[in-house]
Amino acid sequence: MRQRSSHPVSITIGEAFSAGQGFDEVIDVRSPSEFADDHLPGATNLPVLSDAERTQIGTQYKADSFEAKRAGAAIVSKRIASYLENELVNRPRQWRPLIYCWRGGNRSGAMATVLSRVGWPVTLLQGGYKAYRAHVISELPLLVQQLQFQVVCGVTGSGKTRFLQALDRMGAPVLDLEALANHRGSILGLHPDSSQPSQKRFESLLWEKLHRLPKGQPIFVESESRKIGNVQLPEALIDAIRASPCIELDVPQALRVALLIEDYRHFLADPAPLLEQLTKLRGLVAHQLLNSWMKSVECKDWEGLVNSLLIDHYDPSYQRSIQRNFPKIGNARKVAIREIGPEGYEAAASSLLGKRSTS
Repeated sequence: MRQRSSHPVSITIGEAFSAGQGFDEVIDVRSPSEFADDHLPGATNLPVLSDAERTQIGTQYKADSFEAKRAGAAIVSKRIASYLENELVNRPRQWRPLIYCWRGGNRSGAMATVLSRVGWPVTLLQGGYKAYRAHVISELPLLVQQLQFQVVCGVTGSGKTRFLQALDRMGAPVLDLEALANHRGSILGLHPDSSQPSQKRFESLLWEKLHRLPKGQPIFVESESRKIGNVQLPEALIDAIRASPCIELDVPQALRVALLIEDYRHFLADPAPLLEQLTKLRGLVAHQLLNSWMKSVECKDWEGLVNSLLIDHYDPSYQRSIQRNFPKIGNARKVAIREIGPEGYEAAASSLLGKRSTS
């Protein structure tokens, strides 16, 4: 059906993601905080109301809906006019945007109406972000069912992420959940200069990644817990990973210590956050042991600290968890790591892929 340029067309979320749509741009007109919490893949944020304005209009609406609509329309009109004069000024006549807001109502409708009157072939997303979110939630377990996994296991400091990165560089399909979660997966795993995505954003990133992974060949993934920092893995994914065949990295203790000191060197430069994180283990480890770690930090005895953390805390915890949650660990293929630089992990990845390709 040919679209009339003076009126926006409305489509469902399923139609929006079907082959051949080819929108030139996806525009999210929600407020900046809504957009930051989560958004459609590749969307651009052109909010018609700021966070403060949205709150103000919402409060006013409860008292007088007519006056709230009039005040909101004035703000939205000025905002759209500004976009036409600035952000959208160079869009060509054939530009095809998909526009959405929270539920596909007033905010996206206002933007779509004005842009379609200009002459652009505008499409509105029925149900807005809410429909997209429901789509992601319903599709995640279905996508997981279509994939096969091989689980990379190994004690803390064995370089599981480095191994996944080496596999990825060699063209093997990899699902790096810690990269999606922006967290290394332990109590010390928060990246110092960035925050984790929201739960909704993490699930959207995961949904996008699962769509891109190939079916019919093993996907390499790390042996994660149910939570990575503050984000939770979908139940279907954690169940599938835990039921999959395992690979176990074998790394000497001295190399593990060196790797962790290298990966967490930001704590060496500024030990205060390290002390703060260690205090979160109070009640989970012996008081005397925690005090010894604190003293090691104060003395900057990094090798002693890491050795003790591994032997007295992380290794016993790993053994309990891996035996309880990964029933196929007993038949895991062993992969030896004898050098923690990229070359060492690439050599191990090459060896593994060679064995897998000939098995």
